[in-house]
Order: sequence, then C-alpha cells, then structure tokens
Amino acid sequence: MGSEPHEGSVRDLLAANLKAARARRQVSLSEVARLSGISKATLSQLESGTGNPTIETVFSLSRALGEPLSGLLEPPAPGGMTVIRAADVAPLVGEGVDLRPYGRVESAGLICELYDQQVRAGARQESPGHAGTEHTVVQSGLLRVEVDEVRVELGAGDYLSFDAVTPHVYTAPEGPVRSVLLINYRADGRGPAEAPH
Repeated sequence: MGSEPHEGSVRDLLAANLKAARARRQVSLSEVARLSGISKATLSQLESGTGNPTIETVFSLSRALGEPLSGLLEPPAPGGMTVIRAADVAPLVGEGVDLRPYGRVESAGLICELYDQQVRAGARQESPGHAGTEHTVVQSGLLRVEVDEVRVELGAGDYLSFDAVTPHVYTAPEGPVRSVLLINYRADGRGPAEAPH
C-alpha cells in the first residue's frame, strides 16, 4: 500500500489559508491586524509565505478570524487513506511548545483538531485562552498544566480536559514532554464544545 506525502509547510499552508479566510470574511489586512494585534507588515509576510508563524501568532489569527486552528494550518483533505509522517510536518514553534498539526475531523456539529505536542524541558507555554475544549494525553514525561490558577501534574497515560477559553499554561518541569493534544470546537462557533463525561 502506498501513501501520499503530507505536502506543504506550515508557512505555505498558513499563507494560503489566511488569504482564503480573509476573502471568505471580506476583511482587509488592516482589519485583521487590528483584531489580532499583529502588525500589518507581519500579516503581509505571513500571507506571502515569507513570515515565520509562531503558535501565539496562529492562535491570535484564529481568534481574530473566528477560524479553527486547523482551518489555518491544514491542507484540503484528500480522499481515501491519509498517512502523515512526522518528518513531513514542520512544527509550529512557540515559547515552550512544538506543535505538529495532524488532522481535522468534522462530525455532529463539532470540529476536532489533532496535534502532536512536545513541551521543551524547563519551558513554559502560556495561552491567554482561545475557543474550544482542550484534551491532552501525556505519552512521556511530567506535564504541569495550570488552568485558572488550578495546577495539576500529569504523567504518561494521564488525561486532562478543560474549556480552552480560560487562560492556561503548560510547563515541563523535569524534562521534555510528549503528548497528544485534541482541540474541539462547536462548528457553529457558539460557545465551547462540551468535554466528554
């Protein structure tokens, strides 16, 4: 059985998807700059594929455009089987996290995005909050998560979910952490998706 390579760097995918999202919403670069807090010059570089997007930048664009992260980072879905090799997906780099987007599924009014999340040893990744519910399963290492001043530590095999609109922080106090991150949104954009019970 063969597989199609996962084509397009994060930079190229963001450039194409950002242009498409702006066109759908009929908003100018100036308006996106105002809504996102990202300079117009930086947005122009991102749209031309010459900028270097960070996790923080993509989350800001997601909030400003009302677009799920996967809508900004994922290529159009191919038919049949999809195989994505880690080596073919450049990570989106943040202050403390490398995030590889792997897929998006829409079903029953929800959009679910799947990521490989690696928290660097001793690093701290802060998020002011964004739409959706975050679900994290730790594969290796010790992950500390703070949500609304509540702190939990997760080891291999542990799971956590929370409303991602709440500011949150991921840290790896003892060494690198590898985890699976799933973010789900309501497709209609109204309110957070419910975490499973």
